[in-house]
Amino acid sequence: MGGGGEKKPGQYMGSWGNLGSPPQKGVTTYGLSQNRQKPLAGVTNAAIFNTWRRTRAQILYWGPAMLIAYSLMGWATEK
Repeated sequence: MGGGGEKKPGQYMGSWGNLGSPPQKGVTTYGLSQNRQKPLAGVTNAAIFNTWRRTRAQILYWGPAMLIAYSLMGWATEK
C-alpha cells in the first residue's frame, strides 16, 4: 500500500517497512552461520591482559587504603 504523491499529515503511508518509498538498491547485508561463529575467540587472552591493565591503572586508588587497613588490623590484633 503506500502509494506515491504528496504526503499530507494524517495520511496513511503504508505498513511498517513499506512507507511509500522506492525500494533501496545497493544495500548489501552479510550473515554468518551460527555454527561458524567463535563466540569465545580470544576471551582468555583479553581477560588476562585487560585485568592487568585495569589493575595497574587503579592500584594507586585502592592500594594505600588496603595498606592502611592491613596495618590497622595488625595493630588491633597486637592490642
